[in-house]
Amino acid sequence: MNIAIVCYPTFGGSGVVATELGIALSARGHEIHFITYHQPVRLEALKNSNIHFHEVNVPDYPLFKYQPYELALSSRLVDVVKNSRIDVLHVHYAIPHAYAAYMAKKMLLDEGILIPIVTTLHGTDITLVGSHPFYRPAVTFSINHSDRVTAVSESLKQDTLRLFDIKTKIDVVPNFIDTDKIERLGKPCERDLLAQKDEKILTHISNFRPLKRIMDVIAVFEQIAPTIPCKLMMVGEGPEKLKAIEYVESKGLDDRILFLGNSNEIDKILCYSDLFLLPSEKESFGLSALEAMAHGVPVISSNAGGISEVNKEGYSGYLANIGDVETLSARAKELLSDTQLHARFKKQAKKQASLFSLEKIIVKYEAIYSDASASIQF
Repeated sequence: MNIAIVCYPTFGGSGVVATELGIALSARGHEIHFITYHQPVRLEALKNSNIHFHEVNVPDYPLFKYQPYELALSSRLVDVVKNSRIDVLHVHYAIPHAYAAYMAKKMLLDEGILIPIVTTLHGTDITLVGSHPFYRPAVTFSINHSDRVTAVSESLKQDTLRLFDIKTKIDVVPNFIDTDKIERLGKPCERDLLAQKDEKILTHISNFRPLKRIMDVIAVFEQIAPTIPCKLMMVGEGPEKLKAIEYVESKGLDDRILFLGNSNEIDKILCYSDLFLLPSEKESFGLSALEAMAHGVPVISSNAGGISEVNKEGYSGYLANIGDVETLSARAKELLSDTQLHARFKKQAKKQASLFSLEKIIVKYEAIYSDASASIQF
């Protein structure tokens, strides 16, 4: 099939999932067309002849205070669908992508071209932006006028049904991880570059937004550090980073808490890690936790949203209520101080991650694409 994928090209979870999905689909013989304003970060090089990138340019007119990206995107979609003979549009995020896709669909219909839209909901478009009264009508419209809709967790599906008047069926298709790719890496872990032999390495990866509760991550570290030699790697960029850095420096912890910024070396970072921390107050899935588990890193997390569908309590890690730093810290100490327990959880984390392997998930998307194409009518 010729599949067009519309996503945000950033380091966030939805962009990563959309990019990895497109790459995997191309490996299965599909023609993949990424349509966005910048080449996705994990689309390192267009080495594969059946992967194409179509940039969305937004002309800068002084007339507009805010440049109309939705208009530019919908026009670009029309152009790509016509010229590349696209069979299905897969848009990640209800707004603005599903909204722009609907406009493109109506424009194409005037030319006798019928294109199905598959919309994948990732979380922020529903629980944060979409639930705002200003955006709710557009989100509801975009979902209800998609030919197929998927959500990355059962928790997100239920949030969507609770917050919006949805008439369209929503299928749960979870995020995934390429476990085979991780196994193929097979490189020895040079963790001595970051820590002493007796030091444990804790890791947190996120967009450093308030919902990620960055200060809880640091608070957990502060409770562990007096009894267990350890370092904390903070990976990502976002609005809470400066506040966190200032706090760490004020406490004299800047030699033990390392801020690494955004990175394309996630596999290497997780290879170093002994424990992954994710105390978020909202998390529709928890892709970073899944990535950690796939590398054999146990997860200490909150029980927010869809995290509990990924991180299995007492098996791949432990969960606690949002903001319960005491329990998160106690569980972390328990794992890090017991070598046999930690080794067992490492194996179990990898086994749990295998439930979300790329091979299991990609066939679900292929079935949805085929169904959407077969069922669409003028």
